[in-house]
Amino acid sequence: MDRGSGGGALVVRRSGETLVSLTGGHADRHGREPWRENTLALSFSTTKGASSTVIHRLADRGLVDYDTPVAEYWPAFGTGGKHRVTVRDLLTHRAGLASVRAIATDAEELLDHAAMERRLAARAPFGAPTPGSAYHAVTYGWLVSGLARAVTGQGMAELFRTEIAEPLGTDGIHLGARGDALDRVADPVGNALRQASTAVGVSTLLWSRVAATRRPIHALLVPGFHRLFEGPDPPIWRAEMPAVNGAFSADGLARLYGALANGGSDEGRTLLSPSRTAELGRVQLRSADAVLGLRMRWRLGYHQAFGTGRDAPMAFGHYGYGGSGGWADPATGLSLGFVTNRIGSLTTPLGDLNLFRLSALARRCARTRRPLRRG
Repeated sequence: MDRGSGGGALVVRRSGETLVSLTGGHADRHGREPWRENTLALSFSTTKGASSTVIHRLADRGLVDYDTPVAEYWPAFGTGGKHRVTVRDLLTHRAGLASVRAIATDAEELLDHAAMERRLAARAPFGAPTPGSAYHAVTYGWLVSGLARAVTGQGMAELFRTEIAEPLGTDGIHLGARGDALDRVADPVGNALRQASTAVGVSTLLWSRVAATRRPIHALLVPGFHRLFEGPDPPIWRAEMPAVNGAFSADGLARLYGALANGGSDEGRTLLSPSRTAELGRVQLRSADAVLGLRMRWRLGYHQAFGTGRDAPMAFGHYGYGGSGGWADPATGLSLGFVTNRIGSLTTPLGDLNLFRLSALARRCARTRRPLRRG
């Protein structure tokens, strides 16, 4: 990469072995700090995969059942006609609460995660549960964190540590970033987020009147969203946005999905039971998503692994805006983690073409036996 254009890392694992570990480019905006194996990157919706895994850990211990109404665990959620919305509905984006505009009028309100959970619990749904999905791009995180908090008494940032990072023995999985983790976070590079936020603000009055475009606009952004990621001390790192502000290393993601690709364990460390892990790969819903405009095959908190091709029909994971992502393929034991700080103009809510190309590379790598490392 050119100096000052960002960087990234790719890790591919199979059955507890690292096949590929690549780093390149820079972690700062000025092109002075090289990307390292333990560099963390803001990963946007890739965060949803980790948040979903927390819920599955709770389910594995019998604390949560997918077909039980959320209100049985989180009584405040039962208001507004949501008493029949199940945990499965939450995990497949059918809670009817996709609109972040319904609970926040400006970006700074999003920093109060407890308030966001309360406001979602008090909202009436828009036709929930629905036959099809409507991607809860931002609200998903507070819905699952509200559920997890009701069950455990802990916030999702703490649960990322105790339910994922510590069991896997990795320091590459965080929600937000503080202390040493903050020192390892790469600076976002590129103006795409500011441009998207500005464009949405300008076009809201026009496009919000059209049903087909109103739902995506209201689900994806609030005015000034880009402000949360800017400045010498970006407020995004002190927040808990479990659908947005995960800070991951490529190795951390590859180990998370390595466990999901191998019966619940990676390199001898158990994350989930084999029976629970087998359930995660099953498609729960095939529908044209009302927010993404794509035909999706939703698992329980994950989507199909775009780019892995027809020879990996069981592969699943979660990608994010800006291009980061991770996936597991239970058929081969293969997992991938990719992070980058370069937010290009051609990215989408679920990644970009770079991740698709890297997924194809991982498939080719799986057919070889020689590990590849380059720093």
